[in-house]
Amino acid sequence: MAARIFAFALFCIMSLGCLTSAHAQTEDELLSRFRAQANDLARRQYLLARMPDLSASDQSFARQLLSTVDCELGLYDLAIRDFPFDDRIALRRPLPWVSQALDNAAYGIISEVHGAGNVIAVNAADAVAKLAVKRRIVLVNEAHDDPHTRVLILALLPRLRALGYDYFAAEALTESGNALMRRGYPIESSGTEYLREPLYGDILREAIRLGYTIVAYDPINQVADRDDAQAENLDRKVFVRDPHARLFVMAGYAHIDKAKGHLGGIEPMAMRLQKLTGLEPLSVDQTQFRDVEPSPHADPYHQIIDVMEMDQPFVLQLHEGNRTWSSDPWRHDVSVVLPPMRGQQRPDWLSLGGERQRWPIDTGLCHGVTPCVVEARYGSEPDDAIPADRYTFLHAPAASELFLRVGTYRLRAWDVAGKTLGEATIQIAAH
Repeated sequence: MAARIFAFALFCIMSLGCLTSAHAQTEDELLSRFRAQANDLARRQYLLARMPDLSASDQSFARQLLSTVDCELGLYDLAIRDFPFDDRIALRRPLPWVSQALDNAAYGIISEVHGAGNVIAVNAADAVAKLAVKRRIVLVNEAHDDPHTRVLILALLPRLRALGYDYFAAEALTESGNALMRRGYPIESSGTEYLREPLYGDILREAIRLGYTIVAYDPINQVADRDDAQAENLDRKVFVRDPHARLFVMAGYAHIDKAKGHLGGIEPMAMRLQKLTGLEPLSVDQTQFRDVEPSPHADPYHQIIDVMEMDQPFVLQLHEGNRTWSSDPWRHDVSVVLPPMRGQQRPDWLSLGGERQRWPIDTGLCHGVTPCVVEARYGSEPDDAIPADRYTFLHAPAASELFLRVGTYRLRAWDVAGKTLGEATIQIAAH
C-alpha cells in the first residue's frame, strides 16, 4: 500500500479521487504483479493482457501504469494515447490579448485571438533564469506521463547553476543523493517508475556533472500528508544545513502551487516550504499549456500556438512592464507553453534543440522478433544504468531512430523475456 501511495498519490488526488477499499485492493494487486514482471516490456505486456478483465475504475489505474511504462520504453506517442490525463483547469484570467470573451465549459472564460498585440513569445529557459536571479528557490513541475515537460528542466540546469544554485531536488528519487553523486548516473533501483525514463536519467546525470548536490526529498514510506513531508525534507536537508543555499526543485503537477485549491484542502509543498523557510519560491508551471489529445482546437493552448509557434518551450511576455505572464498568478509565477508533438512516433523535442543526434535503428537488430526493445547505454555505464535512449518495436519489419549525444554507446536489443537478441557498439561523432 505504501509503495502505491508513494508512486501514484498525485494521480489519485487529481484524477480519480479517493479510492474505495475494493479498488485499493485491486490496485495493490495490479501494482504488485506489475512490479514482479522481469522487465519493462514484460510489465507492458502484463497490463495489456489484464486490461479487458478490469472494471472501468481499475482500468484507469492500469492505464496510469501503462502510460508510465510506455515512457520508459520510449513510446512517448502511445503514453499520451494510453492515458490521456488532462489536468488542465479553467483559466482564472483570460489570455493576455483579450478581444472577445467566449464561454467554454471545459476551460472557463477564454479569449478569441485576432492578433498577439503587445505580447511576445520568449524562450522559457532564458525567461525563467532571468526571473530566478533574485530568488533562492525555483520550483518547476512536470507531467509524469509526458516527458516533454522534462526538456525545460534539463535546459535550466546549467543556467541556474551559473546563477549559484547549488542543490537539485528530484521527485521520484529514493536513493541517497550522496550515493548517486558518487556513482555519477542513476540505476534502475535509484527511484520509482518515473525515474527509469531516459530523459529523467539524463537530468540526473547533467545535475551531477554540473556539480549540484542531489537531494532526495520524497517520503519513502506512507505518510498522512505527502506535501508536508516533502517540504519538511527539503527544509531539513537543504536550508537547515546550509542557510545560504539556492535550491532547484523538480516536482509533479500541483506540488509547486503557492496556494491551496488543486489538491483540495491540502497545502501544496511549495506553500509549506515558503512557510518553513521564509523564502518565496519562483513557481513555474508547464502542465497547463501542452499538447493533450483529444482536446478542442479552440482551447487556450491551441489559441496560443496558432499565433506564436516556437520549437522550444516558451513563455508569453507582455511588452508593458516587460512582465512574464501567468495564467494563475495566485499559484504560479510563470506559465510555460510547450510546442505541439503533432502525433510523431519519435517527437522532435527528443533532439534537445540539437544537443542529440538521430541514429537510425530497425528490427534487423531484433532478428525479426517483436516486441523488441532497442536501447543505447553510455559506453562507460553498466547494464542496470538508466538508458540514454530506447525505443520499442511492436511489429516487424519496422524502422525508427534513437536520439543520442556525442559519444560511445552500447546498443542492445532484447525481447519480453529479457533475452539479448542483438548487440552493437556505435560512435556518435560531432558534426
